[in-house]
Amino acid sequence: MNIREAEQQTKISRKTLRYYEEIGLVAPLRKNNGYRDYSVDEVARLRFLRRARDLGFSIEDCRSLLALWADTSRASADVKAIASDHLLNVEDKLRELNALHETLSRLVSACDGSASPECPILRDLATALPDSRGAEASAAK
Repeated sequence: MNIREAEQQTKISRKTLRYYEEIGLVAPLRKNNGYRDYSVDEVARLRFLRRARDLGFSIEDCRSLLALWADTSRASADVKAIASDHLLNVEDKLRELNALHETLSRLVSACDGSASPECPILRDLATALPDSRGAEASAAK
């Protein structure tokens, strides 16, 4: 099938399909006219990649997972190790996002949003910055 059909079947943009080919994740055959010809196996690899990328796996993780998927003598422990590492990264990001959510919620709640110039959000942003001006002032003395 051509790139347009592969795009429709996998919901992966043509630009991304070309990129995946460029970095060696897929290798569609070329017809005599130079057009890409995606086989059923290539489309299956692309669907695999789409799902893995939707789950947030990195390109390198996808490369490893594709290799393991193709290796019928693989150990599932190898697959689990990649997924477990990714899960730890996701959990770290969730903790960071939850902390960010709590801080922003607290700041938004603390601001009355009135016509007053007093703003706890700006005050917090200013106090959270490293005191580079103070260090420069001290150095200038």
